[in-house]
Amino acid sequence: MAASHCPMLRFVDLIAGKWAIPILYRLIVLDRPVRFGELQRAVGVITQKELTRQLRAFEQRGLVQRTVYAEVPPRVEYRITALGSTLQQPLQQLAGWMERYGGQLRG
Repeated sequence: MAASHCPMLRFVDLIAGKWAIPILYRLIVLDRPVRFGELQRAVGVITQKELTRQLRAFEQRGLVQRTVYAEVPPRVEYRITALGSTLQQPLQQLAGWMERYGGQLRG
């Protein structure tokens, strides 16, 4: 199977980066529109630049919806899409695996 068609490689590319899973999972759990600052605080010690980069990538892939309100100052909210919500079960399974077997990992 060609690397570009391997589902696991495509999945890893989707969630690559230290902050990808925490961002997605937080949006899934909240399941409501979230302002940038609130999301930044909820995720942890992430820079504004990194959060912006990840959110743009997720928006391009259809996992996150960005809504800009014409207000002064502008208000921007992010929300997980229906497609993004389908990642809840796989991410919970990965977290469960880590809880069960993470202690056995070396290094």
